[in-house]
Order: sequence, then structure tokens, then C-alpha cells
Amino acid sequence: MSCETKKQDKVASYQTFFETSGGEETSTYQETIAFYMKLARDFPEINIHTIGKTDSGYPLHMVTFNPDGDFNLENVRKEKAIILINNGIHPGESDGIDATMLLYRDLATKMLPSPKNTVLVTIPVYNIGGALNRNSTSRANQNGPKEYGFRGNARNYDLNRDFIKMDTKNAQSFANIFHRVKPDVFVDNHVSNGADYQYTLTHLFTQHNKLGGNLGKYLHQEFMPGLEKSLADKKWDITPYVNVFNVPPEMGFNQFIDHPRYSTGYTTLWNTLGLMVETHMLKPYDQRVEGTYQLMESLVQLVEKEYESIKKLRREAQEKTLALTEYHFSWQVDTTQHSLLQFKGYEAERLLSEVTGLPRLKYDRDKPFTKETIYRDYYLPLDTITIPDAYIINQSWQSIIDKLDANHIHYSRLGKDTSLTVDGYKILGYETRKSPYEGHYLHYDTKVEKCTKIVQFRAGDVVIPTQQIGIRYILETLEPHAVDSFFNWNFFDTVLQQKEGFSPYVFEDVALEMLQNDSILRQNFEAKKALDKAFSENWYAQLDWLFQQSKYLEDAYLTYPVYRVEKGSDAAGILPK
Repeated sequence: MSCETKKQDKVASYQTFFETSGGEETSTYQETIAFYMKLARDFPEINIHTIGKTDSGYPLHMVTFNPDGDFNLENVRKEKAIILINNGIHPGESDGIDATMLLYRDLATKMLPSPKNTVLVTIPVYNIGGALNRNSTSRANQNGPKEYGFRGNARNYDLNRDFIKMDTKNAQSFANIFHRVKPDVFVDNHVSNGADYQYTLTHLFTQHNKLGGNLGKYLHQEFMPGLEKSLADKKWDITPYVNVFNVPPEMGFNQFIDHPRYSTGYTTLWNTLGLMVETHMLKPYDQRVEGTYQLMESLVQLVEKEYESIKKLRREAQEKTLALTEYHFSWQVDTTQHSLLQFKGYEAERLLSEVTGLPRLKYDRDKPFTKETIYRDYYLPLDTITIPDAYIINQSWQSIIDKLDANHIHYSRLGKDTSLTVDGYKILGYETRKSPYEGHYLHYDTKVEKCTKIVQFRAGDVVIPTQQIGIRYILETLEPHAVDSFFNWNFFDTVLQQKEGFSPYVFEDVALEMLQNDSILRQNFEAKKALDKAFSENWYAQLDWLFQQSKYLEDAYLTYPVYRVEKGSDAAGILPK
């Protein structure tokens, strides 16, 4: 019997449910974990253990493949690159669950060559609650498998919106895994459909301008093209994620911007190269699983070849981030530059719908084409802040401190009551979603005014230095106008409500005295009445406006309760030398 035949026989004894079903079905959560446990029992290269809880009550699992059999990741990362693969965040998009099982099996049985410089870690099923909620109808447009899980988790959260806000136990456990693994490359496997086109595979790399520096250039100019070429060599075409809805892609489309609420946006905060795989849900299930497998195989080969460069660039990126004096927010498409794709699509036409009687979009698969298509994959920041030496937050904001702890953010506590001159923000304005979004009414377009003030802090208040590995996480969450800041996710909403007010019949006399004693206030008051007819005809609005200018307005109202210790300030003396 040849070595190749022995390998094939060994593979046959570790078949997955996907394979035995003829490529039409996906493994259940229980079958998936049982499969990895069997591999771990039989192959010393594979280790599986539980780590953290999920909202379902079941724990997350972390499965590691290292041909050296060393599963002490502190040791491993000194010499090797680590890839973290996340599967089943949306369990109806199960391609990655089955493909990763096949990948681990083929590596263990030597059907694929074992990487010498790369270690794989996978979360087999991240959204366990959704995986247990199996059905055959919730993915209305998807071409297989026969049964699959549901997008929402056990509490109906979309976990790919929860990485910053961490409302779920899943996200808390993911942070534990991520900071234990400290991956060089992160992959999140998905399925998507915004249009019809020829590709089975699309990719969504983290936005390279936002990642920034030489690491961002490497991702955009070398890493992404290297993966695309490897797949093309295997006759697997791939294109950037087709970010359109009800518009033919060949008209041009934008790169999806992965804010920190998303998995790759979150992992990028630690200079991890992030990749989201999006197979096309209209393609047959077996084809999608095979494509995901081929992509991950190519990714392992690429990282194996480039591991030294990747680790070096990541170290340099961290050093440069710590040396930054400014940080950018509010990324928008740069309309002055773009890439060109040779996009393989299908002709589309507008027909009258037999359902609505109105125009509808229809693709004709009998009319494939390759067309030059504009892909807008360059972004510019609209906002820039100077980076402080530290932030100070009152110890009473425990939910925020818990998130810092979960993300390994280092801080100290004031040893005694201390009066410090710091910079603070006043909230000038914000918009709020009218409909609930993942358990919140998200704020956006937040406007702030910075002011310097003396603040009395208490012993035990938390001082968060920015000079640490998690600097980007700190800035993205604590600067209130950042798109996924803790402010915008409603964690500070109590400061938006005025707790004390006035009785008009009493305050009338106070307001009159204010106007008599302050000529500038009187001029501003009269000017507002002259310019704003509704204001001039509303007696309560006029009294309230004067109350807002008075010494009686509570200081906490609209005062953002996180303070900046500016570089070179006297307050910076509280930081360790």
C-alpha cells in the first residue's frame, strides 16, 4: 500500500457530515465539537479546550494546530506567525465551519503539507446559540445547505456588531481568546449576496488607509494581491466584497469600511491583518465550502512564506502607533483616487415586476461579461485629534472599566483625592437612530467642545495611559466623536438628561436679575429673540435658555465624564516616569 493510499484511508476515517451528505449539509454544533475532539485525541498536533462562556450557556472552544505539538502560545509567537480563524458568527453562513474542519483534518493527516512557521487557531462555532437554532427558511436567498443556524445569537444579537460594545458573553469570551492568541492574521468566514456575479469568493480586507503606515501599504499592495494570485493560480477567481444593493456592481462600488464594531475592525486596533471571507450565497453549497477551503489553504501558504515580514511590520506598526501625536477618525471615501477591477458579472436589466408592477432588477446568467469597474478603496479621515498622555474616568463607571479589563488595557488608580487641571468635553450635539440597533439607539454625528478645567478626582478613580499596546482601542472607545465610541453606543447617556430644573414663577425674578446685571447676556438674549420667531413666542423656551446660561445649571449635564491628561501638562505628573 502506497503512502498516498494510507493517507487517503486515514482521511476516510475522519469524514465530516458535510462530506457524507454529498456536500449538501452542514455539521451541527455538537457534531462539529465532537469532530475536533476526535482529532485532538488522535493527533498530537491538535489541541482543543474550552475558554469562556456564551449567551447560550455553552462555552466557546479554541482549537489549535501546531505540528510541533507546542500549545503554549507565548512560546509559539516568538518564532511563528499565528492565524486566528473565526467561524459561525452567523451560523446560517456555515461555509467556514465545514471548510475549517476539512482543513484541520487534511493538515493532521498530511494530505496538506504542515506549515513550519505558522500556527492555526480556530473558534469552531462562535455563535453557539444561533447554531442551535437550526432551520431551513431564514436564509431566503441562500442556495444550501439544507439546514443551518440563525443569524441572531441566544439573545438575538448580531455578534458581528458587538466587538466594541460587548453586550454579549460571546464578545467577552472572544476578547479573552483574542488577547490570549494575539494573532498576526485574523479570518472571519461569512456568506453574502448583494448582487449576482460570476465569483464564488469575495474578500473584505480591513481598510488599508485606516490600518495605516507600512502595514496598511503591505496589506493593500502585497498581502491582498498575493492571496488573489495564489487563488487565481488554482483557478479560483476572487474579487473584493461587492458592497451594493439593488444596483449593478459594474457601475462601481465602494470598499466596505470595517468600523470597530465588526470583527476585522476590532482586531485591526491591535495591528492584526484582518480578512473577512464572503462567499456568494447563490452558488451551490459544496462549491462555497470548497472555495473557503482553498482560500484558507492559500492564506496559510502565504503567511508561511511571509511570516517574518508580517511579524516585523506589525512590530514596527505598534512602535509607530505609540509614537503618534495625532489620531484620525471619521473615514470617508476619497473620491480623488480608486482602483480598477476586471469584474466578472452578469448583464442586468430593469423589468417591470409581476409582483409590484414597478421596475425591478434582474440578472441574466446567460450573459456573463468582464468589464472594467471602478472600485473605490481609498479613504480619508475627516477628524483628527491630538493624543493625550492619559484619560481619567471616575471609578463609578464600572461597565466601562469592565470593558477595559476584558481588553487587557492597563490602568492605575489614584491613591488619594486629587485636584487636577485637565481637558474635558462638553457635548454640543448628536443625532440618534430612530430605530433600535443591536439593543441600542446609536448616536452619530456627535459634536463636542473641548475646555480646560480643574476637576476634583477621588482616590480610586482610574487613570488610563495611552502609551500601551491597546492605544488604538482606547482612542476609538473614549473619544466621544469616534464612530464606535462608548458615548455613541449609549454607555454615557445618563449625562444627556438634566436632573434638576426650575419653577418658572420663581425663576422669572432670577432671570430678570441676570439680564439686568449682564449686558452681554442681555444682548445675546435679545438677538436670539429677534432671529428666532418660535423662540420669541415661547415664554418657557426663553426662561429655559436663560437657565442654561445660569450658575444653577448642573455641571454634570452634557459633560462627558472622561477627561484628557494632555501631554506636557502638570496633570501628567501623576503618570509613572
